[in-house]
Amino acid sequence: MNYACPMHPEVTSTKPGTCPKCHMALEKNSKSGHDDHHDKHAGHNPNMFKQKFWLSLVLTIPTLLFSPAIQSWLGYDLTFTGSHYIPAVFGLIIFFYGGLVFLRSARGELAARQPGMMTLISMAITVALAYSLLVTFNLVDGMDFWWELATLVTIMLLGHWLEMASVSNAQGALNELAKLLPDVAELVIGSKNKIVPIAELKLGDNVLVRPGAQIPIDGQVVKGESNVNESMLTGESKPVKKSVSMNVIGGTINMAGALTIKVTKTGGDTALAGIMKLVEDAQASKSKTQVLADRAAFYLTFIAIGAALLTWGGWWIAGAPAGFIFERIVTVLVIACPHALGLAIPLVTSISTTLAAKNGLLVRDRMALESARNIDVVLFDKTGTLTKGEQGVVDVISDDTARTLGLASALEHESEHPIAKAIVNYAAAQNVRGAKISKFTTLAGRGVQAKSGGKDVYVGGPQILKELGIKLTAKLQSATDRASSDGKTVVYVIDGKSVIGTIMLADVIREESREAINILHAIGKRVAIVTGDSEGVAAWVAGELGIQEYFAGVLPENKAGIVKKLQADGSRVAMVGDGVNDAPALTQANIGIAIGAGTDVAIESAGIVLASSDPRGVAKIIKLSRASYRKMQQNLFWATSYNALAIPLAAGVTSGLGFVLSPALGAVLMSLSTIVVAINAQFLRKIKL
Repeated sequence: MNYACPMHPEVTSTKPGTCPKCHMALEKNSKSGHDDHHDKHAGHNPNMFKQKFWLSLVLTIPTLLFSPAIQSWLGYDLTFTGSHYIPAVFGLIIFFYGGLVFLRSARGELAARQPGMMTLISMAITVALAYSLLVTFNLVDGMDFWWELATLVTIMLLGHWLEMASVSNAQGALNELAKLLPDVAELVIGSKNKIVPIAELKLGDNVLVRPGAQIPIDGQVVKGESNVNESMLTGESKPVKKSVSMNVIGGTINMAGALTIKVTKTGGDTALAGIMKLVEDAQASKSKTQVLADRAAFYLTFIAIGAALLTWGGWWIAGAPAGFIFERIVTVLVIACPHALGLAIPLVTSISTTLAAKNGLLVRDRMALESARNIDVVLFDKTGTLTKGEQGVVDVISDDTARTLGLASALEHESEHPIAKAIVNYAAAQNVRGAKISKFTTLAGRGVQAKSGGKDVYVGGPQILKELGIKLTAKLQSATDRASSDGKTVVYVIDGKSVIGTIMLADVIREESREAINILHAIGKRVAIVTGDSEGVAAWVAGELGIQEYFAGVLPENKAGIVKKLQADGSRVAMVGDGVNDAPALTQANIGIAIGAGTDVAIESAGIVLASSDPRGVAKIIKLSRASYRKMQQNLFWATSYNALAIPLAAGVTSGLGFVLSPALGAVLMSLSTIVVAINAQFLRKIKL
């Protein structure tokens, strides 16, 4: 049994292991040689075409110089005894050296019963070779095609070199991702450290990551504190603070402070490996437009062969010389090659997938990305998507905010309760120092108590007000009622016998959510919220974000029903959720988008995964979908229009006007169309998401 790396097929092994280049687990290699026949570029690479092009170009020069036709046109004479064999010798060398790659690929196409561009090229150069040999050995009268054959093969090699370089460049995302991982890690062994290859790391190992170094593998911080730059995987430029018990992702950069991490994932289970797998799958998958282009290229092959036969029959009936007829046939076969059509969609696909990955948008299904441009409604799950899924201070009502927060922070400082932590963190963010307190006491189920400035101070809920017999002022009562109706948690701060302020807490809305919703509204999308929280909470979040439509009190298993409800009027819905509880809804939606996946990138129910928790990524998906579809349409228009105009010219319909398209010029035009399509696709890189 052979094992190969899914990212680097050239890396193989006879036993399981990990790839030394990208550290992914090697997979069983079940592909046979026959499978490669479906790929016209199987075994090809830009360097191969580059080398063949330059050598063929060198050999083409003497072929042109000693060609009788060229000498006649340019008015010079290099003839001597046997000189007419020089073009034949160099032409044969070029045919077998430069043209053999096309012949082999054509054999693969025919074996797979998928004749295409390689078949057409092979037919063209084979016809040119056969006719030239007959002329050279005086078996038929006419003018040989050696110089056309040489220039044809050379130009074809140039076109394929540029094409393969473009595809290779577009698919460079996989190599770029692989480069994110260092080759070695600093393994902690007792009191000593040892530099080891990443492939040798095992679950449970501890590794030391120094400031400025790349984190070698997925793990959990067991010692130290630092900020980590995760932009290369999530698209989020702001460094993320990491401390003990927090997870880190291999390939990210430790900005400052040493971290000791425990290895929690290795090989193909790591986040980077998962992302690379998604990128590869997306680049290999086909969209509706790709299927259309493939079908068109397939039929164009038969149209070209039919056109060549009609050209032969028409000019034979018209009594044209054999040399002219063969020239027209070769030109038709050359110029009809669906190179541009075959490249039009795959190149855009590769570039858009790469661009998406660089922006933290991981495309699992190409159909999802292509359909995103037509979405009518974006339905967000609230918790963990538009909000952080954790309690935070959203408002403080007090005549002395500093005193209120200072007392609350001091009393809640030692508590592990989420509400207490939220208050302490908020006070710290506001640069409010905790008040001096003494005689701290916990009041079970009610709050906390202490002494400050000689008076009793309290922080707690409504129950503590009842016990102390304290009534709220009209201002505080109104604020409390309003907060309660919005589903917020209210905490009272009491100094002596007076409530000096109230602190309102709720599920914190992400800073990016407002901008995300504004962008979606600006591009004409309806936005709605679905949540299991109460009506008050849903209404408050929707109001804060300017969303008119929301569904509250919805259980996870009923969210798919909300999607169906929105789809009932024909609307196309994109569901945005966390990919776990929202799986049924993600599947029911026209497009499922998993947000905040972090290290869990392989969410089966979503067509697109956002590597970060930034909801602005949804608008980026739509923008990328529109831009890539636009490029696909432009490329298809150019490729099909080119063939529609060029084939009649190649057949010789304008010969009566004194213009005859030569095979070499046909090859130039064919290669030029391929280059135009490739360049147009490259402009996709310029868009800013």
